[in-house]
Amino acid sequence: METVLKCFGIAGRSRHHARAARAARSLSVTLGGALACACILAGAAHAQELESPTLRKIRDTGTIVIGVREAAVPFSYMAGGAHATGYSYEIAQRIAGAVRDSLQLPALRVRELIVTPQNRITLVQNGTVDLECSTATHTHERESDVTFSDSIFVFGVRMLVKRGSPVRDFDDLAGRTVVTTAGTSEERMLRRWNVEHAMNMHIVVAKTHGDSVEAVRSGRAAAFVMDEPLLHAALATGYVASETPGSAVAQSARNMNGAQAFAIVGGAARPAVYGCMFRRGDVAFKRIADDTIAKMERSGEACALYRRWFEMPIPPAGVNLDYPMSAQMKALFANPNDQPLD
Repeated sequence: METVLKCFGIAGRSRHHARAARAARSLSVTLGGALACACILAGAAHAQELESPTLRKIRDTGTIVIGVREAAVPFSYMAGGAHATGYSYEIAQRIAGAVRDSLQLPALRVRELIVTPQNRITLVQNGTVDLECSTATHTHERESDVTFSDSIFVFGVRMLVKRGSPVRDFDDLAGRTVVTTAGTSEERMLRRWNVEHAMNMHIVVAKTHGDSVEAVRSGRAAAFVMDEPLLHAALATGYVASETPGSAVAQSARNMNGAQAFAIVGGAARPAVYGCMFRRGDVAFKRIADDTIAKMERSGEACALYRRWFEMPIPPAGVNLDYPMSAQMKALFANPNDQPLD
């Protein structure tokens, strides 16, 4: 029979059609599998969106709102342009990009909203701000208000004093007037120390870091207790930029040489970490933020970012903070985590 079929050229065509049919079935299975995979991924993204109030809001509005600071040099600050800049700001932008990709929103808008230490947690809680990355210290107490990402910076708390001051360490603050900025973790820390160690300090809270520096410069306070990197920014720039840069206080302070006028003293009171903040309990959004930060820290991108903002000239004046990376920062980059240190 096969010989007969061959005579008419039918057998060859039959085998050809059979091979074509098998190939078509194989292609169908492959396409079907790819389509199923795409559906699964789309379904997973949709499920993630449904379980996250932050992602739902971003999807509905086509906008992610990032809280930025006016003067938290070099983390998040205004340097004369329309947008903020800084170490933490760049991390926030990377997280926003990851959200855009996760939600498949190529036209996602990023809106910046200026926040302060006094209102930033409230604005995150009520949904006005979707993501805040600046200098928010991750503490156990704050976990009842917001959720923190993996840590982005490790630091110690120290003091800014007038050069030649008798205050050299934290024990020397007993009976003296001490200033810190309102709404910061340092305010709560100082009040707790005052009670626990009976230090009899007079604690003054200023509205901005710039006002805190001015209190020391004018002699109204013996020391400004704050995060060490922010104090280094004060020395490098001659002033921690005022939240109102055009003010007379800011202008007079800029005319001073910070390195000659002030000194950073005191052994680091305690280690602490900064993290990005978002709505409490938003697991899906936290997953995106943590994955982004961990990838930056493990890949070397965060290390390069650190060098750019702490070891090189920064805008607007091109000053160099000259603040080398600590062993604790290197350890964080090698092992990203979201653990508070208080």
